Amino acid sequence: MLSTLYRHHAPALFRFALRLTGNRAAAEDLVADTFVVAVAGGGPAEPASGRAFLFGTLRNLALHGRRAASRRPEASFDLAATMAGPFDPERDAAARIELAATIDDLQSLSEEVRAALLMRAEGLPYDEIAGVLGASVGAAKVRVHRARVALAARRTIREGEST
Repeated sequence: MLSTLYRHHAPALFRFALRLTGNRAAAEDLVADTFVVAVAGGGPAEPASGRAFLFGTLRNLALHGRRAASRRPEASFDLAATMAGPFDPERDAAARIELAATIDDLQSLSEEVRAALLMRAEGLPYDEIAGVLGASVGAAKVRVHRARVALAARRTIREGEST
């Protein structure tokens, strides 16, 4: 049962954690800790019913860890190591710069807005996002919308500065 839950959700949870923290090692730890909580806490046994529980648990662990560390996470360039394709220094440098800017943009959002956007990007429906955030469906939609608007504005400003 746990292996099925892990197979179905670990990749999405890792992406969520990586985008939430901006740090590969922290993301791996969060995913592992999430499954420890799921096993110890008797989380849902079926993959479909466990998704919101797992995302909520991971988010809570990230919040707890952030409060304990009492510092803002820094963008990590190790994300670029996951890019596929042959080595092209110019393309890879541009991709690393864009990736760092995107991570910085995500980190500039409030945690609730960032979490809502990242869960939506992972395919969670608004009702599950609302459940994880402890908000209404309408509030979840507003948070995702605000995140998209804020990211678009930051990108526009960044592109205006580069010309």
